[in-house]
Amino acid sequence: MKLYFSTRHIDALKDLPLTRRLTLLREAGAKLTAPEKMLLNILKLCILVPAFAFILYAPKDWLNLLWAVLLLCGYPLLVKPLQYGLSEKYLPSQTVQGDTQDV
Repeated sequence: MKLYFSTRHIDALKDLPLTRRLTLLREAGAKLTAPEKMLLNILKLCILVPAFAFILYAPKDWLNLLWAVLLLCGYPLLVKPLQYGLSEKYLPSQTVQGDTQDV
């Protein structure tokens, strides 16, 4: 599995406009198997639970808010590449650009 930090780097989607790329990725994400979805959800929990724990202890030490913000900022940097990599195999191999134009 390859990690993609941008939808433009996915070979099947690189020539499509952003809205079409996101639509195809959403459809591919819906086709993920249960273990793949569970892996993504566990990763999300591993990021969000400590962030909220830091927020919970913020009254004792205000530095905890900084750690919570850093964790929450790192959330898309960790989750999205894995989600794109898992969804790539469910993308159509040949995408036609003509279907993106509205008549």
